[in-house]
Amino acid sequence: MSRHLLPIASRAETTRLAARMLRAHRGPLLVSATAFVVVGLVGLVAPWILGDIVDTVTTDGDSSRVLNGALLIAAASVVAGLGTSLSVTYLAKSGEPALADLREQALDRALHLDSIRLEEAGAGDLLSRMGDDVRTVAQSLTQIVPLLIQSLIAVAFTAGGLFALDWRLGLAGLASAPFYVLGLRWYLPRSGPYYRRERIAQGERAEVLVSGVQGASTLRALSREQAQIDRITHHSKHAMTISLDVFSLLTRFGARTNRSELIGLSLVLGTGFLLVRDDLTTVGAVTAAALYFHRLFNPIGALLMIFDDIQSAGASLARLAGVAMLEPPSAPSGPSPVRTGSFELIGIGHAYVDGHPVLTDVTLRVADGERVALVGATGAGKSTLGAIAAGLLEPTSGTVRIGGFALDALDPSHVRSSIALVTQDVHVFSGTVRDNVDLALPGADDEQIRDALADVRALSWLEALPDGLDTVVGDHGHPLTPAQAQQLALARVLLHDPRVAVFDEATAEAGSSGARELEDAAIAATRGRTSVIVAHRLTQAQSADRVVVMHEGRIVEEGSHDELIAVGGRYADLWTAWSS
Repeated sequence: MSRHLLPIASRAETTRLAARMLRAHRGPLLVSATAFVVVGLVGLVAPWILGDIVDTVTTDGDSSRVLNGALLIAAASVVAGLGTSLSVTYLAKSGEPALADLREQALDRALHLDSIRLEEAGAGDLLSRMGDDVRTVAQSLTQIVPLLIQSLIAVAFTAGGLFALDWRLGLAGLASAPFYVLGLRWYLPRSGPYYRRERIAQGERAEVLVSGVQGASTLRALSREQAQIDRITHHSKHAMTISLDVFSLLTRFGARTNRSELIGLSLVLGTGFLLVRDDLTTVGAVTAAALYFHRLFNPIGALLMIFDDIQSAGASLARLAGVAMLEPPSAPSGPSPVRTGSFELIGIGHAYVDGHPVLTDVTLRVADGERVALVGATGAGKSTLGAIAAGLLEPTSGTVRIGGFALDALDPSHVRSSIALVTQDVHVFSGTVRDNVDLALPGADDEQIRDALADVRALSWLEALPDGLDTVVGDHGHPLTPAQAQQLALARVLLHDPRVAVFDEATAEAGSSGARELEDAAIAATRGRTSVIVAHRLTQAQSADRVVVMHEGRIVEEGSHDELIAVGGRYADLWTAWSS
């Protein structure tokens, strides 16, 4: 399935964004960098002292030098331990707040994206970024980045220590560098594309898992459980195969790293042997040089091996940055110019796929305060027209006007304040009933909230809750029925008080026993405001001011319920089927 994924930032964009966010926390970063340098310096002490001890022993020197050397090594170890603790702690104090800023910015941009754009990308793409990718970057801050910095500093300082002992021993150690570079040149071009594919595959796996869980009841009803399990198995196997390929590549890279270590140590020891034989250096200096080069095994190996994690973290950071760098929402430009709820859909055409129109030349004018019901068989184009009316979907052709203003010419904040959409898929947020309702009007007092709930017939069950408005609902809270969740959504409409309300089968989740009550709540929420109702139950059409009948993307009938029944056309057939 081809999906229009959310953007992924380039390497340069990701670097600039990360640098800008780290600069905001530069104090702890400076302390961390200083501590890392101190750790790198004291790491040079032990090999140097051990080399001096070898010379002392081979030349029958003063035994006190051995004791003093041991004490110096012990002191250096204590300083290294303290420095490591400081460096990692202050790196976290710098990196974690920067990551929090990035995560919040990415979430802010995602929340302001059009729902259609999010649907194009798929829920799994956004969830994997805000979940898997954030976790990968967070782990890199506490595990990968400290190891990376320590390794870089250790390599730089140890190479300097080699040259300080004897420039020829330094050159011998440096001669192994081309072999490491060749290993990297073999690995990097092959591994990079794998990591990008791995992150995308994980997003696709999350998408099918989420859709399977969310649609579990539908899948069971249609006996399609196995088909969904097969899809999940396919995407899981695909993600697993890519991960195994990456691991196989990493193992082969490890073999090249071990070969480079063998060549380097052989060169240092061989050069040392020749220099000692010609009395050009001491056994202690060669011992120290060999220890220095051996000390490079771990940091160089870490640098090479954590390219695996670095690239994975880099891919995750680029995916987060891609969302965070989307255009920020524009600030509201003053009060909305919309003064009435008159609504016009003029010459609307739409096609999700070129050459397959869903709507064709639809024109509908709704007077201020009028209640219009859209009816028709499944696939007639009702929900698409409703999404266009709500401003969630841009039509392929035609114009949408509200209060005389073209919808695409209005500020997005003015569109949101003027039009409210309620669908059959409503969300109950984790929090109190009050928190769920006053989302539509932050700061609303209890009296306003209770009045809104009373209007949508929710007061009876609200008063039965253990803590009333303070009862926690949603995940891990008091469970609400689908009808009760819809009543909360309708109460939000009342508090939001838009000029136009678009209901897309907003009472479809009610059972037969609660349908009448929920339909009364919907009528209360639309009273006095322009309303476009995609009618699931034809009783909603019966109470509307006007019924618009759609068929194959066109309007085929218009009129009141009684007028259309008298005509005996398509609506009359639908009503007969419904009422029987």
